[in-house]
Amino acid sequence: MHHSIEQYRQLLGTYLRPQRGRVSLLALLLLAGIALQLVNPQLLRYFIDSAQAGAARAALIAAGAAFVGMALATQGLSVAATYLSEQVGWEATNALRADLALHLLRLDLAFHKARTPGELIERVDGDVTAMANFFSQFVIKVLGNALLAVGVLAMLFREDWRVGLALSAFALLVLLVLVGTQRVAVPYWKRARQASAELFGFIEERLSGTEDIRSSGAVPYTMRRLAEHMRGQMRVERTANVIGAVTWATPVGLFAIGVGVAFVLIKRLFDGGALSLGSAYLIFFYTQALFQPLDLITRQIEDFQKAAAGFARVRELLAVRGSLRDGDTPLPAGPLAVDFETVSFGYADEAASGPQQTSAGVPAGAYQPPAEIERVVHEVSFSLAPGRVLGILGRTGSGKTTLTRLLFRLYDPQAGAIRLGGLDIRDASRAGLRARVGMVTQDVQLFHASVRDNLTFFDETIGDAELLAALGELGLRPWLDALPQRLDTILASGGGLSAGEAQLLAFTRVFLRDPGLVILDEASARLDPATEQLLERALDRLLRPAQGRRTGIIIAHRLGTVLRADDILILEGGRVAEFGPREQLMRDPGSRFAALLRVGMHEVLA
Repeated sequence: MHHSIEQYRQLLGTYLRPQRGRVSLLALLLLAGIALQLVNPQLLRYFIDSAQAGAARAALIAAGAAFVGMALATQGLSVAATYLSEQVGWEATNALRADLALHLLRLDLAFHKARTPGELIERVDGDVTAMANFFSQFVIKVLGNALLAVGVLAMLFREDWRVGLALSAFALLVLLVLVGTQRVAVPYWKRARQASAELFGFIEERLSGTEDIRSSGAVPYTMRRLAEHMRGQMRVERTANVIGAVTWATPVGLFAIGVGVAFVLIKRLFDGGALSLGSAYLIFFYTQALFQPLDLITRQIEDFQKAAAGFARVRELLAVRGSLRDGDTPLPAGPLAVDFETVSFGYADEAASGPQQTSAGVPAGAYQPPAEIERVVHEVSFSLAPGRVLGILGRTGSGKTTLTRLLFRLYDPQAGAIRLGGLDIRDASRAGLRARVGMVTQDVQLFHASVRDNLTFFDETIGDAELLAALGELGLRPWLDALPQRLDTILASGGGLSAGEAQLLAFTRVFLRDPGLVILDEASARLDPATEQLLERALDRLLRPAQGRRTGIIIAHRLGTVLRADDILILEGGRVAEFGPREQLMRDPGSRFAALLRVGMHEVLA
């Protein structure tokens, strides 16, 4: 997996540019440390040669004190650089995580249906964590240690050209080996990242279905599959680590050869009188100092192999583009008319449809449905006037929920058009569309936060007075007053309220947005009679607020809920079996709706 220097430069520029001051300070700290590492050995030579020549005690103490002082200063600079590099790395990677999370939130539902949340969590966090060192240290440390190596070689040439030439050839050989081996482990680390993502996805999916797994006796099977995932990850991680160790061990062997070469040269020059004892030790010290930057560069290259694998997966994820084009026309104010014009739609095999490849092999990212799709909605046409309420009936799998997903533009139909307020929803801004359309379903997403935050979706511009007014308008103040800390009551993520209470909360969320169209997807199911009565009153106020009527679409299995509708739409096999005003259909003994009323909806629609 090869990526050009320009791609890495763009990534660094994007996320390090906002921290240019810190990066500059970090570079200065590293350069100052390099300077001290080059100067300090000179004090050692002075001390050794002066001691051998019988210099005064005061001069030796001063040289020793200067050496210790510089060593402490070097360590202080190293600590400061480490602290600053960690700060730079976390700021950069957190910004990248935020961009990836926002990108995922904007992708089509088809993309998310093909992946588990656990896998995406690993992509957003795990892959980016592997790149943390790349942001905080890689470039600066590689360049800094390269400068240190050049400085050491310059000092060695200054002492003796033969030593400088020999160790320069050695350093060049090591760098050539590093360049030749640095790409070897990248594909293996990429596979390891993918195995980790699959393991996280499996664990997340099974933990969320713990109740069903235990009640179905599937615990042994789940543990067996978990063991298979862990064995698979162990194999790819082991291979990646072995390959990485080989790339690390190769220069280590060369370092050992280099030490031997240095000792031979030092001995010959010292025996020939070309070097003093202090100079001999200085060359040995610089030889060791030369190994340090080369070793650090090697370790940085090893970390870079892991970062490169994460970088490849991050680029692939950012390259994914939704297939839904966003419009820019605002929807009209007030209740919205709904028009379906010969709409046909089928779900693609999202798991099989991956990102398309360009001729260069880079994922173009747009998820395209296969040519052949099994339709679940067939040429559906109906018109709902503004302010009227439509009740949709049909057996399970007849396409009821699919219509609501199309209205929310989670998908686009393969044929036909959907209009809201006379505007084709493909021309409307998706953000504006979802602000003007509210939905309440059986399953309400709760966050581990206060009732206030769950009602406002963390929008701090909505004050408590507005919240209390909305709850009062919906007749839900008694429900709120029954909570232990009212708006400050902390709800558990995914729980903490009954199904009915969660739907009451969802009603308030929708009411606060003041939409022009309200969709209730079987929202009255699974409720006890008392809660259903409270919800029915809230529903009346939601669909018929004081300022007028809202357009509503109700999908329900309960007669009491659907009888509030002005119009009735019955679906069979994804086709319109019957559509018309409710009262007219009730009076027609030959209508399907009248038949449902006679025999009971549950028997017919089960």
